[in-house]
Amino acid sequence: MPVKTVPGTSLNYYLIAFDAAGNEREVYGIRASQEVLKVLSIEAITDVFLISHGWLGDIPAAYQQYDKWIAAMAVQKADIERMQQVRSQFRPLLIGLHWPSKPWGDEELRSSGVSFGLEDVVPVERLVEQYASRIANTEPSRQALETIFQAAKEDIAPPTLPTEVRQAYQILNRESSLGSEGEGAAPGADREPFDPERIFQVAEGEPVSDSGISWDGILAPLRTLSFWKMKDRARQFGESGGFKLLGDLQRAAGDNVRFHLMGHSFGCIVVSAMLAGPNGRGSLVRPVNSVALVQGALSHWSYCSDIPVAPGRVGYFRSVVTDRKVDGPIITTQSKFDTAVGKMYPIGAGIRQQIHFAPKLPKYGALGTFGVCGLDPSIVIDMNMLAVDASYQFEPRKIYNLESSKFICDGTGGGLGGAHNDIAKPEVAHAVWQAAIGN
Repeated sequence: MPVKTVPGTSLNYYLIAFDAAGNEREVYGIRASQEVLKVLSIEAITDVFLISHGWLGDIPAAYQQYDKWIAAMAVQKADIERMQQVRSQFRPLLIGLHWPSKPWGDEELRSSGVSFGLEDVVPVERLVEQYASRIANTEPSRQALETIFQAAKEDIAPPTLPTEVRQAYQILNRESSLGSEGEGAAPGADREPFDPERIFQVAEGEPVSDSGISWDGILAPLRTLSFWKMKDRARQFGESGGFKLLGDLQRAAGDNVRFHLMGHSFGCIVVSAMLAGPNGRGSLVRPVNSVALVQGALSHWSYCSDIPVAPGRVGYFRSVVTDRKVDGPIITTQSKFDTAVGKMYPIGAGIRQQIHFAPKLPKYGALGTFGVCGLDPSIVIDMNMLAVDASYQFEPRKIYNLESSKFICDGTGGGLGGAHNDIAKPEVAHAVWQAAIGN
């Protein structure tokens, strides 16, 4: 069934799954959106919480992640009691969204016990299939991937990219249909023109590995292409299936039902695209009531009306602010221990010198590193994430960048992202609750 009880709690949530094109999929033979719309029509729901994960694998992995996040919310008894005081007869409807979003295959490589060394037998055919589905499922793409993986098997770290590998990457980039229009463009196109040799050299100076598996050398441009392709997919899903779902839910709910959106990583692109609508210019049935963007893997300029480092260009999701699509607060989190957005995001744009915390904001940077930037200081407030017994006093229609390194700090689970996934924390849950409660 698409409805799931969080272990150790009395809370249920629905999982609504979509394919890469933004079309809803059946989960255990059921379209969960129809079940959710039925609940909204017959039950006295007061608040709807829509949650989007970032990069991960399959539906079981989505259930596992949402179990952890919602369990963290469930133990904040003081916040729940406060919500019950503010919202008489408080009764939430919790919805987790699933979309295919695995950007690279470090998990598969680790689980199969292989690495790219001379003595290893690497399942190149399987890797080609996996990456073709993520970047471009075409014959030229498959041939290019085979060239790249065979070269990696022979020599993972040559002094420069071999000519045939460089050409293969250019073919793969072309087949991906990703743009390169710089800041202010749609997520996935908000990058510099693709230069595999430059990315290769940048990665040599900024090594990234996972459990002994190198994602530098010849594979570095593949990693960055995958990263940008998932940004593009997150936007497309948010603008299509996600935007439609939000509209359907708002139309089915009573006017007094409040909506709260939360995204993590690429899920922050999903949430932003759901609010902004197709091409960033859609209209909501009515504004939502709170938004939480946790360790966002989207541009720190996404919400501004004039990008300081690119005068005359606007952030792709500026309509979220200018059209007042959020009645309550928007909160964001930042952590210096999140290497996925702190290191890999600018590497993906090919900008080596920006991989640090500098007083001057870089042209390319992630919201999970720098917060929402480029807006009037009267709208955006920078502050530290607070302990669970402190009150935020969030104000409507303001954005709060919460420096969260004190709490989002644990990268001991390994992987490429450092503390990127360390978000099922009481303090993070408290901030989300406080934004939903409002004033």
